[in-house]
Amino acid sequence: MSLTGTLFFVVLIATTVLMVLATLVLWSRIPGPQPLRWLARLVMILLCQLTAISVVAVWINTSYGLYASWADLLGTNNNANAAAMPGPPASQAKFSRSGTGILDTYFHGAHSKLSGQVIVWTPPEYDDPKNRNVKFPVLMLLHGVPGSPQSWLEHGGMPGAFQRLVDQNKAHPFILAMPVINPGSVDTDCADISGRKVATWLSADVPSLIRDKFRTLPGPQAWGVMGFSTGGYCAAQLPLEYPKVFGAGAALDPDRLSGDPSVLSNADTRRINSPTEMVRHSQADVGIFLATSKQDRFSQPFYIEQFARAAQGSKVRVKTEILASGGHNYGTWTSEFPAAFSWLSQQLSAPQQSAPQKR
Repeated sequence: MSLTGTLFFVVLIATTVLMVLATLVLWSRIPGPQPLRWLARLVMILLCQLTAISVVAVWINTSYGLYASWADLLGTNNNANAAAMPGPPASQAKFSRSGTGILDTYFHGAHSKLSGQVIVWTPPEYDDPKNRNVKFPVLMLLHGVPGSPQSWLEHGGMPGAFQRLVDQNKAHPFILAMPVINPGSVDTDCADISGRKVATWLSADVPSLIRDKFRTLPGPQAWGVMGFSTGGYCAAQLPLEYPKVFGAGAALDPDRLSGDPSVLSNADTRRINSPTEMVRHSQADVGIFLATSKQDRFSQPFYIEQFARAAQGSKVRVKTEILASGGHNYGTWTSEFPAAFSWLSQQLSAPQQSAPQKR
């Protein structure tokens, strides 16, 4: 039973209701001496509290995507597992279909030597026979930490939320690729560090896989990234570090853009990989969209304002959006989707006809 599944949440609610009813019915019917009756009543009260707290805890976890699975909660996702199951190389990776247009695979990156999950969604236009010679732009969606690629499907409303914007002509179709941003459950803020080249995983291995398996447009004008929380930090970082791969990034309520000491303890490593420091000296022809809320304590407007000031001497195109209200949660992030996807559609190429293949 999935930790974030509706069934588990419903079972917990039902258990809580049954515990309360049982306590009311049995309160005065407990047999035995008085100390035993007091103990039994205390146990019933504690069980009522435990089940009620569990309901609230699961609701908070589902809303914030803090833990994506039981293994994530119990800490059994470890580096040993990642090393023991390296996965096939990209050329041999096979996608399994898990929904309408949704494909899922696990592969080993040739450049980073890391292995991880990648979920891909192709828009309805992709499978339309009349578009068999059309190539599509790609948007990589980066989840938060803790979290997983499924976070976009289970909590972020993808791909339905995006498809509605396309249907409303507020965005053009993209292939959506959702890779794991912390292979082996090791968070590096999407940086390359010793023995853990996550930036290479995201900028070389995952794009290589997508280009090999799907009809994609070439060049950075057709490739973008969007993320929330830690993924938002990465969405600001990757186009600045790899402007020949990504033409634009949208950072929704990103983590502190100067870097997190709890993730990268070395000050020099943190500074080198800081989006705010990168943009200060960047000559890259890329665009960065940053959004947050005045009420988000984990992604304060100051971080975005600081980044925008640092970008003034660069060639980077920066657009910001500060909401009046909203916390560090999916409700806030999904409310930022229309502006983010619309801006990305202006920055990145639309699907284009390619020359038909010769037979």
